[in-house]
Parts: sequence; C-alpha cells; structure tokens
Amino acid sequence: MVPHRFKVGQDLAFNASRAEYEKVTGLYEVTRLLPSDGAELQYRIRNKGGGQERVVRESQLRHP
Repeated sequence: MVPHRFKVGQDLAFNASRAEYEKVTGLYEVTRLLPSDGAELQYRIRNKGGGQERVVRESQLRHP
C-alpha cells in the first residue's frame, strides 16, 4: 500500500480547475487522510480563511 504524501495538520495549496479558481484560492489544512478512490489517494481539507471543507485527490495538492 502506498503511503499518503501529506500529513494531517499540514498546510497546502489546492490546485483548482479554472472554473473553481476564484472561489477556492488560499491555504488549506489537511484534516483527514482518506483511502484511494480507485485512482489515487484522497484527503479532506479545510480552507484556512473561510473554513470550507472539501475532498480532493493527492494530485490536486501542492506545497505553498
């Protein structure tokens, strides 16, 4: 089993699609490690500025 690349509590940037970009910019904190969706590992993240939460794939996250 491949381990998660990021840890709970870590601050990351979310690579949003063009359509979402304006609404979701800023830093996010990893709140939970989730299993794979069949293609890659997933994470639950929370926006540090607004508090919105979302589930994202590992490839959508990067170091700020």
